[in-house]
Amino acid sequence: MRILRHSDADFSTTLAALKRHAEAHPQVRDTVAKVLQAVRTEGDAALLEFTERFGGPRLTAKQLRVTGRAKVATATKDALATARANVLAFARKSLRESWTMKNAQGGAVGERFDPFRRVGIYVPGGTAPLVSTAVMTVTLAAAAGVPEIVVTTPSGPDGKVNDALLFALEFCGATEIYRTGGAQAVAALAYGTKTIAPVQKIFGPGNAYVVEAKRQVFGQVAIDLLPGPSEILVLADASANPVWIAADLLAQAEHGKGSAILFVTNSAKLLKAVEAQIAAQLATLSRQEHLAGVLAGDCALILVKTLREAVAIANDFAPEHVSVVTKEDEKIAAQLSSSGAIFLGGYSPVAAGDFLAGPSHTLPTGGAGRSFPGLTVDMFQRRTSIVQLSAQALRKSVPTILKFSEIEGLDAHGRSAAIRFE
Repeated sequence: MRILRHSDADFSTTLAALKRHAEAHPQVRDTVAKVLQAVRTEGDAALLEFTERFGGPRLTAKQLRVTGRAKVATATKDALATARANVLAFARKSLRESWTMKNAQGGAVGERFDPFRRVGIYVPGGTAPLVSTAVMTVTLAAAAGVPEIVVTTPSGPDGKVNDALLFALEFCGATEIYRTGGAQAVAALAYGTKTIAPVQKIFGPGNAYVVEAKRQVFGQVAIDLLPGPSEILVLADASANPVWIAADLLAQAEHGKGSAILFVTNSAKLLKAVEAQIAAQLATLSRQEHLAGVLAGDCALILVKTLREAVAIANDFAPEHVSVVTKEDEKIAAQLSSSGAIFLGGYSPVAAGDFLAGPSHTLPTGGAGRSFPGLTVDMFQRRTSIVQLSAQALRKSVPTILKFSEIEGLDAHGRSAAIRFE
């Protein structure tokens, strides 16, 4: 862990170096470009080749699709049902509804919101079966009314998809599931193969190659956002419990390589206590190899003079998750303007948002929070503008149309409206 103090001579420089940008390494860009082109031109053959080359099983095209129902324990079903109920209720509150109004000339204008017909969702399989990601993505697609919800997720070398993950995908509404991952899966969703028909929009988090693949296929299909490795920034004052803060930091570090773990406080005593607690709790956790690397390279404990400085750091870093544990949580939260999600108070661990609170846990990372929100249900809806003018409304509109046509030198535009009254 790095300890940064406002009294350090290089404090500002070191702090600035912590900022991350959602930019791929040139090698990642080149590799992804080659994978996308191969799948686009060779279809299933390239998809199967890359699946095996990058650590997956050797499959035939007929084995790509997962069939059959998974069986899980009742307790697992209950946990999934609890989480899905919250996420579904939140999503239904967030759905956009079609509307109309009259403009100044009496024309009817409005917006219509329809679900995409076919979407693709990437669910990581990697070092842990992200069952919660199934809930936080597929549920939203189902709530929006998407009829074809296609999921790709990497399997183990034996070709097996984790039973709990498979059950969650089916339970939340997936209509097709394919055992493939990486940039090649994104390519299949974007361009289509003989086995996997192309989709209109791609959703879901992934590693650097998956995120870069989504970036490169943008335009061929729509994408949601570019969520990368997990990030947390805990902003706290002396009133916070160091045991709980350390636990929150370790929980996000558990996601492994590339995660960003930051703690910012104006209390030297609290910083020291959190540092001690991280060391103590680390020894009790199972994912030692993942945690140790993150804590060594991607974790920083930062001491500032004031909470105002802490807020400035949080807004500048634009973290995926911000946890606010102070005497004035809501006042501090109101000043945060670039976070993916804000968690207020000591009893709001980020893990609650990861698993069941209601909003999707798919959130912007790498500083993208300055411009992008987290995943919402309306991202699964297409917006169409509607215009309907009566003869009277068009007659009132013609003078303005003619003037714009004259200014822009587009006389056919003006004539197309005026001709109706000649």
